[in-house]
Amino acid sequence: MSFYRGMTCENVTIKGDKGTPITAYVAKTTGVSGKVPGVVLIHHLPGWDDYYMEMTRRFAHAGYNAICHNLYEREGGQNNPDDVAAKVRADGGIADAQMVGDTEAAVQWLRAQPNHNGKVGAIGTCSGGRHAFIYACRKKDVDACADLWGGRVVMGKEELNAKTPVAPIDMTKDLCCPLLGLFGNDDRAPSPEQVNQHEAELKKHGKVHEFHRYDGAGHGFFYWHRPLYRIEQAMDGWSKVYAFFGEHLAK
Repeated sequence: MSFYRGMTCENVTIKGDKGTPITAYVAKTTGVSGKVPGVVLIHHLPGWDDYYMEMTRRFAHAGYNAICHNLYEREGGQNNPDDVAAKVRADGGIADAQMVGDTEAAVQWLRAQPNHNGKVGAIGTCSGGRHAFIYACRKKDVDACADLWGGRVVMGKEELNAKTPVAPIDMTKDLCCPLLGLFGNDDRAPSPEQVNQHEAELKKHGKVHEFHRYDGAGHGFFYWHRPLYRIEQAMDGWSKVYAFFGEHLAK
């Protein structure tokens, strides 16, 4: 694949769920001839943070237009991500339906770009991986989805509530696009057993997918700024992400 050093980055305002204005960080590749695909990044529970800004730029560097919208705008806007995330965590997270509405706005922003090639991928880590999978089941406007160690895809009935009324695994039959899953075998959320259960459901419904499991890696093994980081597994994981999106979005 090709990498491009030129990009433009800025904050934009999009109309999220129920028309609520929310902020999104965007990075657009420059120096590319022709049309380019888009990637929506759905951030993790640590929040709309610097890691996700860097990850958004990484996709622009790889030849995509990328957008990462602030799912926690209503809970604290652009204040310290750690403080906002703590409030969101204390409130039991955000509603799945609200996330879908906000993410739809991000997808629409990408599709409105004049150099868009017509293809959009969704990717998220941790809670964002769960959210990316939910979005690809609830909507039909993404062409590929990457779930990186998304927990709470498999949920017991006792875990369901008004914000999360349906377990994501029970949405599998409605998955609209190919799915990539990356997981650490030392993780407990999701556990290897839950990952197996998720994959079994995908096979049951004949969904196109590829799951990769990494020994010696736990939750968050891409996070270079934390002790969770596992360099060899992360490098291989990124190669899998680029290959997957290259196959389903760039052609």
